[in-house]
Amino acid sequence: MSSPISSPNPGPVPPVVLAPDRWNRGAWLFRDSTLHSIEILLDEAFRIPGTGIRFGIDGIIGLVPGLGDVLAGLLSLVIPLAAWIRGVPYVTLVRMAVNLAIGVMVGSIPFFGDIFDIAWKANRRNYRLLVRHLDEPRRHTWRDWAFLWLLAAALGLVFAVPVLLVIWLLAWLSSR
Repeated sequence: MSSPISSPNPGPVPPVVLAPDRWNRGAWLFRDSTLHSIEILLDEAFRIPGTGIRFGIDGIIGLVPGLGDVLAGLLSLVIPLAAWIRGVPYVTLVRMAVNLAIGVMVGSIPFFGDIFDIAWKANRRNYRLLVRHLDEPRRHTWRDWAFLWLLAAALGLVFAVPVLLVIWLLAWLSSR
């Protein structure tokens, strides 16, 4: 009698039970309707009476010094995360990350930063980028590439300035 392991016809294979997909549990969070609602809640939920100025809880949470901007930035990560899961191109994901970074960094400046957050609306920008790239997947516009080139140039400048200052300082010290 042969063992079941070495048998050429082991019989019916028991069904494999797979663990539920980790993204299916939170799939409601990444639906278009939910993402649009998050964008509205964070950037456009309220209107200043008598004006066309709209703001969301991002601008309100930002009034809490220090912690408010970090918390608003964490809430804002939902849209780029959904974009990544849905396969939005990396060029667009970088644009989304920069939109958030600008919003969080400038938003951390007391009072001025909150006004900037209300005007900048990073979540609205990111939601529009997500929708545009889902409608036309893997298509980059000249604005995407121009944005990346300007970002690279700005970062290059940020890193070049200290190096040039050190070179200038060494030249100045050696000439004394």
